[in-house]
Amino acid sequence: MNSTHLVRLLSLTLAILAFELTHCDVVRADVSVPNIFGSHMVLQQGQANPVWGWAEPDEEVTVTIGDQSHSAKADKDGRWRVKLASLPVGGPYELTIKGKNELKLVDVLVGEVWVCSGQSNMQWAVGQSDDADLEKLNGNHPMIRLVSVPQVGTQEPQDNFNGAWAVCSPGNVGDFSGVGYFFGRQLQETLGVPVGLIDNAWGGSACEAWVSRDRLAADERYTELLGRWAATESTYDHEKEMAAYLAKRNAWEEGGKKGNAPGAPRNPLTGQHRPANLYNGVLKPIIGYGIRGAIWYQGETNASRAYQYRHLFPLMIQEWRDDWGQGDFSFYWVQLADFMDESDQPQDSAWAELREAQTMTMAALPNTGEAVITDLGEAHDIHPKNKQGVGRRLARWALAKDYGIDITYKSPQYKSMETQGNKIVLTFDIGENGGGTLDTFDVREPIGFSIAGEDKTFVWAKARIIGSDKVEVWSDAVAKPVAVRYAWANNPVCNLQNVTGLPATPFRTDDWPGVTINNHQ
Repeated sequence: MNSTHLVRLLSLTLAILAFELTHCDVVRADVSVPNIFGSHMVLQQGQANPVWGWAEPDEEVTVTIGDQSHSAKADKDGRWRVKLASLPVGGPYELTIKGKNELKLVDVLVGEVWVCSGQSNMQWAVGQSDDADLEKLNGNHPMIRLVSVPQVGTQEPQDNFNGAWAVCSPGNVGDFSGVGYFFGRQLQETLGVPVGLIDNAWGGSACEAWVSRDRLAADERYTELLGRWAATESTYDHEKEMAAYLAKRNAWEEGGKKGNAPGAPRNPLTGQHRPANLYNGVLKPIIGYGIRGAIWYQGETNASRAYQYRHLFPLMIQEWRDDWGQGDFSFYWVQLADFMDESDQPQDSAWAELREAQTMTMAALPNTGEAVITDLGEAHDIHPKNKQGVGRRLARWALAKDYGIDITYKSPQYKSMETQGNKIVLTFDIGENGGGTLDTFDVREPIGFSIAGEDKTFVWAKARIIGSDKVEVWSDAVAKPVAVRYAWANNPVCNLQNVTGLPATPFRTDDWPGVTINNHQ
């Protein structure tokens, strides 16, 4: 069989498999449920939780757990759905689903459920994080339950995925999201309740891939983006690309493998950048499952379109909330870490603009929060390994906002400015308790500030903390300052924080056009 026929056979097989996964509801006879429901799962406490699945059309299905029982009749497409009343925290429970056949899901707990989503820094596993050997040895947490959604990129909405809930153990924790696990472990140890974590992150994913096609098409801001993809969709031939690759590979091997081996092409139509691919492939199968909220670590892929992200990121969050039907559930994200070479002079930065767009989302939507990590990155590794620190900062938001614990959770954030002669005095929102009081790390003098006059030319500035929430900024080179920026770089050298150790949020006081303002594709 030649390479072209092999590629065609493989493509046909994958197409049939995709069709069966997408349309499997029409051939189901026995009562069944998607894999988001299973033994060892955690149900969200304090709310009614939906359970759904498939059966024969008009079949009566009864779901029983604890002392409650609910029945529903499958519709003409064989779909049924019930809603469980709120259950007491703990367990284990047994959930029975009965129609013409019977399913029993055992070791079901009730506690807190969080979705862990985004791109590679959320996908980055415990086994790749700092002290991986120690973390795996310490991974025996029977009250923490884990499930991961495989990476499927498609325009066809999926109703299931290949995965199952598991009890957290030294044998499996190494493969789970590091940020997700460290976040969940902090919650479980603090709250003393079961915690369920759903990981559906995909490395390198673009934000638009997590949004439905209809939602993007309804807004003219995404016309150029969708137009570029329409051109790709109408012209890209993966079978042809694979055949060309195999021909080059054969020639390379027959030629003694001289030079670098040719790389296999990635199919953009099934990848993690195409609009709606991840919304349909890895999000849709879990939408509606009872959760407390979501944590998110993404943005690197969209940095070149940071101004667009100001709208795109809130759009994504809002769509998730609309589709979930749970109201404005909590959504906390990680701001981009420090990365790439340090700069010896103030300059424009796409990454700084993306951080700004992330911060703006807190004002755009309720029940949102941002973990600032400009002190946890690595200049030459886009995947910093200190995922423990990231997880803890996200956990602070949840512990304070969702569980009412009196703990410092928010980084100092710029609030206002006042010009006083050749100086600018900045006032920060430092939160409600003493843990937010301004401080510095390593050296007493605040560093990372730049200042500009009406010529819009920034120079490094001197600074000093005044009281608990103010910083005075100046430069002898700028007699009449009009704007200040802080940590405005790909890899900023900065040290302002609060006394708890949470770094100040990068910001600028000006709104001068940035380097990504005209990038829309």
